[in-house]
Amino acid sequence: MTDDRVDELRRARRIHGYIVNIPFYVVLALVAVAAVLVLLDRWRRGAFVFGSALLVAGTIRALLPTPRVGLLQIRSRPFDVATMAVLGASVLWLATSIDSLGS
Repeated sequence: MTDDRVDELRRARRIHGYIVNIPFYVVLALVAVAAVLVLLDRWRRGAFVFGSALLVAGTIRALLPTPRVGLLQIRSRPFDVATMAVLGASVLWLATSIDSLGS
């Protein structure tokens, strides 16, 4: 193989790695938004966004085939979906059930 061909293959693999991880980046962006909300003293909204991010991650893991989920794949699909759904629903329940201070 020529050096140009090797460089093209490396570039294609790198681009493929970014594309495969787009669902993970979406979930990571939601978690970052949740962290910013918590840092801005909006902890209920931050917890709500964090719980929503877990549900989005579970939905993505359930709908996309395994080669396309990238870093969202930890264990088997049923385990990942169930874990993210239960944790996401729990965080959402906590965020909505606790009264805000002063009310």
